[in-house]
Amino acid sequence: MGGARFSRCVFRLLTISCAALSGSVGRAQVSVDAEWPNYGNDPGGMRYSALSQINRDNVSQLKVAWTFHTGDVSDGSQDRKRSGFEATPILVDGTLYLTTPFNRVIALDPEKGTQRWAYDPKIDVTLDYGDGLVNRGVATWLDPTRASGQACHRRIYEATQDARLVSLDGATGKPCLDFGDYGQVNLRGVPGYRAGWYHMTSPPAVIDDLVVVGSAIDDNQRAVMPAGVVRAFDARSGALQWSWDPIPRTAAESTSSDEKGDKAVVWRTGAANAWSIMSVDVQRDLIFVPTGSASPDYYGGLRLGDNKWANSVVALHAKTGQIAWGFQLVHHDLWDYDTASPPLLTTLRYHGEDIPVVIQGNKTGLLYVLNRDTGRPVFPVEERPVPPSDVPGEFASPTQPFPVAPPPLAPQKVSAADAWGPTPQDREICRNWIRGLRNEGIFTPPSLQGTLAVPGNLGGMTWSGYAFDPQHGLLVVNTNSFVAKVKLIPRADFWRDEVRSEDGDYAAQAGTPYGLFRRFLQSPSDLPCTAPPWGLLSAVDMSEGKIRWQIPLGSMQDFGGKQPPVAPGSINLGGPIVTAGGLIFIAGTFDPFIRAFDLETGKELWKGQLPASGHATPMTFRLGAKGKQYVVIAAGGHAKITEESLSDALVAFTLP
Repeated sequence: MGGARFSRCVFRLLTISCAALSGSVGRAQVSVDAEWPNYGNDPGGMRYSALSQINRDNVSQLKVAWTFHTGDVSDGSQDRKRSGFEATPILVDGTLYLTTPFNRVIALDPEKGTQRWAYDPKIDVTLDYGDGLVNRGVATWLDPTRASGQACHRRIYEATQDARLVSLDGATGKPCLDFGDYGQVNLRGVPGYRAGWYHMTSPPAVIDDLVVVGSAIDDNQRAVMPAGVVRAFDARSGALQWSWDPIPRTAAESTSSDEKGDKAVVWRTGAANAWSIMSVDVQRDLIFVPTGSASPDYYGGLRLGDNKWANSVVALHAKTGQIAWGFQLVHHDLWDYDTASPPLLTTLRYHGEDIPVVIQGNKTGLLYVLNRDTGRPVFPVEERPVPPSDVPGEFASPTQPFPVAPPPLAPQKVSAADAWGPTPQDREICRNWIRGLRNEGIFTPPSLQGTLAVPGNLGGMTWSGYAFDPQHGLLVVNTNSFVAKVKLIPRADFWRDEVRSEDGDYAAQAGTPYGLFRRFLQSPSDLPCTAPPWGLLSAVDMSEGKIRWQIPLGSMQDFGGKQPPVAPGSINLGGPIVTAGGLIFIAGTFDPFIRAFDLETGKELWKGQLPASGHATPMTFRLGAKGKQYVVIAAGGHAKITEESLSDALVAFTLP
């Protein structure tokens, strides 16, 4: 990828009881509250733990209990892409399960950090998976027809980068041979499949006796990309039960008239895929699917209309895959504003009534609260006019949905006067760049002259998501404030050297009239062109829709080399958890620390040094009523941030 500039490497990134899924407790007799059986702990993804052994009074005493090295790390040499260790382990039946960047599944003794078994699906690590070598975890299911001690009584599921769904015996790590073809289901049978372009990074979702998977699909390669289908498989046999496409090819196709007045089909697209974490509601038989952009991200002239159900959160009936309801967060996306954050299910006290809700954030920095049964907004949402496109052939949506509350958690407009840099020269360069771009605030469409994207595609809420504390009704959210330049280049000029002279990311968008240029706006110092903080941690009162507190998260002081003094607030990737001890735990920042904050005030109470930046979401657990509470984080650096060091370390902290 050439040099180490962040602008070149990162732009491609981009309440039910746990017993409902966990079933019987298992051999270790672990209480449900002490486990962490799903990516977000409970099936609805609150990322809340009832554990309080570690609390405000003693968190400053946390020490490293153990460090486990997976051995799976790639620096991008030997025909491999770089690795990023982004997994959040789960804990069930007294065993910790995690995945590595090479898709190996490892079972650990959670108190000692020693390996019990490992399974290697042997993916091709030299293939160009668009997100680099990354996997975020596993899911689990307890087979009610098999007694404890029988093979595959507890099953562990992984979706691999090379598009396979693997089922393993939780006790031994051996494939469950009754699942698919000797323990595997081939996920490559989707329209338009292409190796590498179509891959998996997130854990599956499990509801009743179904395993549900989405997919990750490369951005901006061409107009027609693989279909972003969501599929459900029988948890025991691996048989396909249903398939749902957010933008089905059977939908009424958009048309336009040519010079003779003849109608021509112009609905040529793909993707709208669910690459992030899904949430489930067992009682309602619903699975909540966050969907991404239709392809390509930055030109929609071949996919007219709103492009439902891209850029949405959609509730599907788990037994059938039929839509219960959907809510679109971005109409006719032209900015790569995926619904990257996982849907979060909880119950809010609102106007004296307990309402089951879905909380859904977006890269725009906008936060939506929807009734879980109907999809209707709990806090009002207004369709407001947004700037039109001036690109021939493009028809941007005239309005976009803005929630009245909570307020935006990321800036929605930046002017040339806001330009920043650590030196006067940096500031002047950034000011001139911003001045030369089309800039009418959020939802300004891409243009031929170049548009300032506010937020950029790494702005607002990313896959990092959020955590909810039901005791205080607080949603804890980490966000980025990072603007970008986006420019469309006419096809005839796209491959000319003099046109491709600017450092950044060029994407063909083949099959459309325009190629794409994009880059995050960074001064020669490598720091962003807007003032810090570039990363915030916020607590939002979800009953009132108001921000309770907001603080800078982490630091970019030494990013890209030594700098003059820089205010705190780091770009961050990796989410928070909250505990009954009144604490928030989060890493995610460019500086290699995991931190603990006071939930009610935002005060930093502790930070622990990591071997590399922890771009993952932590988890916490306790074994037995008298056992110790642990906090665990994957610390491996990021696959696309070449300025960061890499590691293969899973680190556990506990009290002395």
